Amino acid sequence: MFVDEVTIEVQAGKGGDGVVTFRREKYVPRGGPSGGKGGRGGDVYLVADNELMDLSYLALHHNHRAGDGGDGGKNNMTGADGEDIFIRVPVGVTISLNNKDNFLADLVVQGQELLIARGGRGGLGNARFANSRRQTPHIATAGESGEKFKLIIELKVLADVGLVGMPNAGKSTLLGAISHARPKVGDYPFTTLEPSLGVVETKDWQRFTVADIPGLIEGAFEGKGLGHEFLKHIERCRVLIYLVDLSSEHPVRTLQTLWEEVRLYNEETFAKPAFIVGNKIDLVPNAPDTLEEFANKRKIPYFGISAKEKIGLDELLIKLLDGVKKTPLPETRVIDEIYLIKRDDEVIIEEVNGEFVVKNSRLERIMAKTDYESFDGRAFIERQLRRAGVEKRLKQMGVKDGDVIIIGGKRFVFQ
Repeated sequence: MFVDEVTIEVQAGKGGDGVVTFRREKYVPRGGPSGGKGGRGGDVYLVADNELMDLSYLALHHNHRAGDGGDGGKNNMTGADGEDIFIRVPVGVTISLNNKDNFLADLVVQGQELLIARGGRGGLGNARFANSRRQTPHIATAGESGEKFKLIIELKVLADVGLVGMPNAGKSTLLGAISHARPKVGDYPFTTLEPSLGVVETKDWQRFTVADIPGLIEGAFEGKGLGHEFLKHIERCRVLIYLVDLSSEHPVRTLQTLWEEVRLYNEETFAKPAFIVGNKIDLVPNAPDTLEEFANKRKIPYFGISAKEKIGLDELLIKLLDGVKKTPLPETRVIDEIYLIKRDDEVIIEEVNGEFVVKNSRLERIMAKTDYESFDGRAFIERQLRRAGVEKRLKQMGVKDGDVIIIGGKRFVFQ
């Protein structure tokens, strides 16, 4: 099954915690602080890979997490950095955050990498807090959380030429006739159900790619049929072919319907360089040249072909290659800065049975790593609470000297 859109959750690694340790060595009477810092958390990258044709792998694997950093160690040892992860995606994807309106980046070049989530920094060990006045600090800081968020990844097939036509216009037959692709073709009463991509090789060994999207019907831009779902796959094409069945009752009206559906879907796509191709001339050799006249009046290149009998294809390919060469590749877009979720910013304070419970993962990790019984440890924690606005909020909630404050399971008295 062809999958062109997925939603995944990505979590960068947490930074390792700093530790409180002291040297305990024989013949060293005054062993100082030796707690090392934590390692940084692993990052998350997206990597464009042209070996992938769709997003089916990510449709089965929704959650991706980088490695956490290791905690610091004694003797000033820094914890190991968390392992980065690289998520492969097809070339041609668009990345959005939370919803499609919050665009982050396009990946349209093979091997292109995007750092999408940064790992948290490691916490500091007590060796970093030692100075001439504080020679035995019982202080360490917790590692930061990594960035975590939801991504919408949407594949828009990256091809040089896009085939646009009604169901049964002969798009799959044309793709099979000019390229190495082998789409299912036949006298089906229904349309192709997924995009197909073929590589065209000219007689002088030049190459370009052609994408066939499911057939459009009137009202496709409103979601009728399959056209609206797959029109996005021609957004990145350099050149468009409007393929019209000459054996149909009204070829010009058919072309106008195709134009209108594409225009209503996206004005920029409608403005792309285009060719009008009348197919199945073998079935209607004496048909009036109304479609050709219509194209000539508007100075749009026109070709009459038979995809099935391979009539007129050589001239068409020469002109297509020329059009592709004259039209630049789509530009890669990446926003300057990605604002992701807050890192441990939310502080929740609840009064439970006369005691005040403070909930915040960063403050809880600081409490777990710091010796509150020591003077410098207590002073350090109090500074962190003031910086986080906890002291101010407690006073607003009516806290009094002697009230019990609970953070991370540890209890202390407010004063």
